[in-house]
Amino acid sequence: MVSVGSADRYLPDTVQQAVKILVVGAFGVGKTTLVGSVSEIEPLRTEEVMTQASVGVDVLAGMSTKTTTTVAMDFGRITLNSRLVLYLFGTPGQRRFWDLWEGLAEGALGVLVIVDTRRLEDSFDVLEQLELRGLPFAVAVNQFPDSERYEADELRDALDLLPETPVMVCDARDHASSVDALISLVEYVSVGSARTPETAS
Repeated sequence: MVSVGSADRYLPDTVQQAVKILVVGAFGVGKTTLVGSVSEIEPLRTEEVMTQASVGVDVLAGMSTKTTTTVAMDFGRITLNSRLVLYLFGTPGQRRFWDLWEGLAEGALGVLVIVDTRRLEDSFDVLEQLELRGLPFAVAVNQFPDSERYEADELRDALDLLPETPVMVCDARDHASSVDALISLVEYVSVGSARTPETAS
């Protein structure tokens, strides 16, 4: 993998394709962390400090250390190889911000869904929104220190995913782990888009 340093703001001349990727998930699953861990540029963040106004609106169970929340989007960039660059758009997790998804989803190649197994049920509505929009996606389980570990098939069943939907475990704090999740998504979407009607039937 070729990745330019954070000081290099400009893409190499060899880049031939730029791809837009959404990073979505329920509130507090690690979307901002993942975008920040992989971005080769200083990520754009639209975080605000959480106040008492969020009490009773945002479910904070199990997130006692969370003090900020994304209110518009996170933006980052990663050059996967000499020819391909990904532009990452992280979406807010709270339902009241989901209207922003319409604009952010426009032109996206695919979606990386971040999941926290400690609050798996919070991901159901997120997945439903993606299915309604017809966007191809892969699921990355963010492995928190106190999370139980599950096999991919168990998670696929629990989330009611299609057999071909990629499911992988990652650590959103870790650059290599997060990049691997993005590569899995790009490979999955690329294979799907290359299929002809004859091979899809």
